[in-house]
Amino acid sequence: LPSILCLADCQLQTPCRIQKCTTDFVSLTSHLNFALDGFDLEFCKALRAYAACTYRNSKVCRGNLVYHSAVLGISDLMSQRNCSKDGPTSSTNLEVTHDPCNYSGHTGAREHRGEEQTSPPTYLFCGLFGDPHLRTFKDHFQTCKVEGAWPLIDNNYLSVQATNVPVVPGSSATATNKITIIFKSYRDCTDQKVYQAVTDDLPAAFVDGTTSGSNGNTKSLRIVEKVGGKYVEMHARYIGTTVYIRQLGHYLTLAIRMPQELAMAYEESQDLQLCVNGCPSSERIDDSGHLPLSVMGQLLPQAGATHSWSVYTLETATTKCHEKILVKDIYFYSCVFDLLTTGDANFTAAAHSALQDVEALHPRKEHWHIFPSNESGGGVGKGSKFFVSPGLVCLILTAFL
Repeated sequence: LPSILCLADCQLQTPCRIQKCTTDFVSLTSHLNFALDGFDLEFCKALRAYAACTYRNSKVCRGNLVYHSAVLGISDLMSQRNCSKDGPTSSTNLEVTHDPCNYSGHTGAREHRGEEQTSPPTYLFCGLFGDPHLRTFKDHFQTCKVEGAWPLIDNNYLSVQATNVPVVPGSSATATNKITIIFKSYRDCTDQKVYQAVTDDLPAAFVDGTTSGSNGNTKSLRIVEKVGGKYVEMHARYIGTTVYIRQLGHYLTLAIRMPQELAMAYEESQDLQLCVNGCPSSERIDDSGHLPLSVMGQLLPQAGATHSWSVYTLETATTKCHEKILVKDIYFYSCVFDLLTTGDANFTAAAHSALQDVEALHPRKEHWHIFPSNESGGGVGKGSKFFVSPGLVCLILTAFL
């Protein structure tokens, strides 16, 4: 009898560790992004680890509603992501040896410098599209002239340069017709690779004809052609960086996601970077992010010249842009600005695609939408990231369901 009572007591005193299971799941998935290469593989591994943890706690957590919600949620997510029940699981052991060619939530610039990394890295986003409109790493939105070749990024790991040409004779507006990217050599992960895209020539290979890093290492660096001649992605796993380049009409758009620690790793002589510091004030068209739609005549060719831009009025341009962009944020107003300036409907698609790239690559959903200073309200949209407090398992699962 005493032994039976002891067993009962022991079981009652053993805590349900479902919150620990949840915390581990959060740590394994909080850095993941739907748009990045290998998401499904890593997410399924984390789910299997989560499922194994709940199974180990099945007896002591019996009757716990959070536990049963977790079990049901895991099953649903496994089904949605086509995850097999058998397979590798993520390790929660922080002492695991890291792959130097895999910059992820477990590595960072500190590891690149031989230091310890204790928290997931912070990612930054930069985009360039249209006439041209620049979204900097600090989420500042600018419309610039910047005719000719200008550096967007120039750090110790990556260099990106955009070349802009006039869109309409007599107007200060330009658009991008050439993008050059240099992935600098790093350890055994990749040799230096140069990519160059120009209007009507958006290759699915680097200039040397290869499509991956050194020795055909497709895991550390690779190019993926999404739409032939119109849309390519570059995944630089060794520096945690993703690049999207599109051609819409006669011009190019660019979107980049990069870890903050690497993006800011540059010398004083490399301070002219539009993604970092924005356009010089002398090159700005906008006024603190506000586009001068009411004084558009100052930016357009003289009246009497015959140009395609004249087919749009403010009303028709607004209607056209609203077909693609439902939220009247800065992307919507950029679309209207570009239509009034150029008359080219392809700029509507460019603004819409730029917003889609933000939703795919920008790490913070609440910052996706930027509103002019005279507008109010917050961002709305579909997220690819989630944030939860450990233990609130239903919120975790809802974010992925």
